[in-house]
Amino acid sequence: MQQRRGRPSGTDGSDFSYRMVVDSRYQRVADGRSRLARLMLVQTLHQVAGGALLLLSLSKGTEINKFAVLSLAAGLLAILLGEFGRRRTVAVFLRLYTSLSSIAIAFSVTCIIRSDLFVKITKQNTAAITSYEMFDVVRVALGVLLQLVVIATTTRLLQNMSPPKRTS
Repeated sequence: MQQRRGRPSGTDGSDFSYRMVVDSRYQRVADGRSRLARLMLVQTLHQVAGGALLLLSLSKGTEINKFAVLSLAAGLLAILLGEFGRRRTVAVFLRLYTSLSSIAIAFSVTCIIRSDLFVKITKQNTAAITSYEMFDVVRVALGVLLQLVVIATTTRLLQNMSPPKRTS
């Protein structure tokens, strides 16, 4: 067998103009997936805080808020579906994730509206608002803002995942 001596032809960098260029949308998909992973982590923390507040209210002996339970269930299911869709880049699961997480936030907002806290706020009785209730309002408000960012990020990711349209 004959051994090669020196550098084989074509590997000295002079063939750069013939190499394939990767489409920039693949880089945008990778960036979108990593950004979505961070957003999902924040959503998970949001759901954990909601679950902790639900357990705290149950330990105080208050009635179970059905909307809070539905919000928690829908949010956790959304995160599971979204994580699967993000890892495997499956558009159907990412759409389900966006829809379910929006429903979870809607349940959280409904929970606030139907609570005594909403009555206290509308009657401007701020002295009767507890720190627990104020934390819940801030949590839901931040959740709404987070959901808007999630929708925008997921929409951009789905647009970059779809193949480019051919013009004829």
